[in-house]
Amino acid sequence: MENQSPLHGVTVLDFTHIVMGPCCTQLLGDFGADVLKIEKPDKGDMTRTTIPDPAGFDNPIFLSLNRNKRSIAVDIRDDAGREAVLGLARTVDVVVSNFRPGVMERLGFGWEALRELNPRLIWAAGSGFGPHGPYRHRGSQDAVTQAFTGVMHRRSSPELPLSVYPTALCDFSAGMHLVQGILLALLARARTNRGQRVDVSLYDSMLAMQMQEAAIRLNRGYEVNWGTMPLTGVFETQDGAVCFVGGFHPDPIPALAEALELGEVLTERPEFETWESQAAHRPELARIFAERLRTGTTAHWLRRLEAANVLCAPVRDLAEALEDPQTAVNGMLLELTHPTAGTVQVLGSPVHMSETPARIRHVPPRLGEHSDAVLREAGYDEDRITELRESGVLR
Repeated sequence: MENQSPLHGVTVLDFTHIVMGPCCTQLLGDFGADVLKIEKPDKGDMTRTTIPDPAGFDNPIFLSLNRNKRSIAVDIRDDAGREAVLGLARTVDVVVSNFRPGVMERLGFGWEALRELNPRLIWAAGSGFGPHGPYRHRGSQDAVTQAFTGVMHRRSSPELPLSVYPTALCDFSAGMHLVQGILLALLARARTNRGQRVDVSLYDSMLAMQMQEAAIRLNRGYEVNWGTMPLTGVFETQDGAVCFVGGFHPDPIPALAEALELGEVLTERPEFETWESQAAHRPELARIFAERLRTGTTAHWLRRLEAANVLCAPVRDLAEALEDPQTAVNGMLLELTHPTAGTVQVLGSPVHMSETPARIRHVPPRLGEHSDAVLREAGYDEDRITELRESGVLR
């Protein structure tokens, strides 16, 4: 039942766009929040036009981030459009945005202005660097944040070129931190009956992800790099590649020697006896592993590594991961019937709850699909809605 969802009765006014903000508000919607997505009347959320696609505004990128939302396409730079959205802000529980700091204030939807209208409001903002400091007004993006925070610099081998991690790691991390902040603020409001401001940045989120590495750097003055552990690596086989991690095994050298059929090559050499000596001789270990794994197939080595209780996996592409039975068993594939895009597949929620699971109540909205309905709920009559539509303020 919908009213059993954890966030049933919570209304979110969603100014977010692209990735960080929409992945946050989609998760809120998955668990029952009524998410009112504010979009530009002419082109909507930027992800509607990120890639050329036969579905146009309803392409897979947009669909992947915007289910369980209602779209209101309104020009918030116009006085009439701004007033309509301010009317919504008076009654909602949460406002979420991910513009640069200062943009919401210039539009008339800043924290100080809205808290006067709605003292119980939770005003949540995602940004590149946060609302204060020397980089406050800088634009940012996933790859830029990787470069700024040290993530891009850390590689599993110094010989590898610097490169962009190709999945939106920073956006999704910050989006989930934004969810956490909103949920914590809702819990606090239940006790105090007062809202508060929540700020999350790509920059802080990526620094926080490196909490172990940062603690070593700050307190011991050296770098720790989990990709350079001496018994961890990715190695090509006759027909693919295998990744294994020996460090989590209680007695890794004998286990690897057994699995890789290396015998005394590993077990009787003093330079491989301790972690410190293994680290000092990592290039030689990597050469031994690489030469050995090239002699067999991926399936052969996985069988042997698993039998020796060494953590391992084949190196697969995304298509292979999506086709894996585990993906389906975990409920990570959803099929939606969209009025414009037709039948589409997207990924489901990674949060699984036994009593109040994520639910699909709305397929991703067409641009402006719910403009009229939301304004009616806010008290606008048909004549006023028609007037706004004919003036181009509303789509």
